[in-house]
Amino acid sequence: MAGETPIPSVWTRPHRQREQLSREQIVSEAVKLLDTEGLEALSMRRLGTRLGAGATSLYRHVASKDELIELVVDEVYGELVVPAAEGATNWRKAVGASAHSLRSMVLRHPWVASVLGQVGLVHLGPNVMRMSDRMLAVFGAAGFAAEEADQAMNTVIACVIGMTTSEAAYLSMIARSGKDEQEWLESLMPAAEQAAQDYPRLREGQAAHRDKNPQEIREDNFAYALERVLDGLEVRLGHTGG
Repeated sequence: MAGETPIPSVWTRPHRQREQLSREQIVSEAVKLLDTEGLEALSMRRLGTRLGAGATSLYRHVASKDELIELVVDEVYGELVVPAAEGATNWRKAVGASAHSLRSMVLRHPWVASVLGQVGLVHLGPNVMRMSDRMLAVFGAAGFAAEEADQAMNTVIACVIGMTTSEAAYLSMIARSGKDEQEWLESLMPAAEQAAQDYPRLREGQAAHRDKNPQEIREDNFAYALERVLDGLEVRLGHTGG
C-alpha cells in the first residue's frame, strides 16, 4: 500500500558503500567486540572508537544498534557447515552435522543466543537464508513435503538453540570466575554433595559423573537430545511414506 512505512531492518534498505569505512569492517569489529566483552559492551560509540571513527560514520552504514545486531548475527551464521542433500539414506547424518555446526557456532559466540528473534528481520540475512535453504533441501531429499520440511528444520534448530543457550550461559559464568570448567566443578562439588544428601537419585547421578570429562558430558547430553529428535522425525517419515 502506498505511503506505508517500511519495516525497519538492515535487509529492507539499500547497502551504502563508502571508501573510508565499509559495512564489512564494522561488522567484523563488532563480532570481535561481542566475543571478547559481551553484548552489554556493544554500542555505536564504543565500536566507533575501536575503528578509529566517530559514531556518525557508522550510522552512514548501519542505522541503529538493532540493525548492527542483525548484521552480526548473519555474519556468524556464515560459519555454519550444512552438508549437501544427497538423498533419503543419509539425511540424519547431514542434519546431525548441521546441528553440531550450529551448536559450535553458538558456543564460539555465546552472545548470539540472547539476541535471536529479538530484533529486526534476522531471518532475511543472506547467510541465514543460505543455511535454511540447504537444510530444507536435506529434509526435502529425506522425503518431507515442503511445509513439513520447514517444521522439521525449525524443530531441530529449536532443540539446538534451547540446549546451547543454557550451555553458553553456563560456560560464560565459569569464564567470569577465572577458572576452567574442571576447576569450577571441583570447587562446587562439596556443596553439591552436601545439598544432595537427602536425594538418592541425585547422589547416584553425581557419582556416575564424578570422574568424567565435563566437556564430554555436555557433548553426550547434546548428542542424546539431538538423536531423540531425529528418531522422532524418522518415525514421522515412516508414517508419511517418506
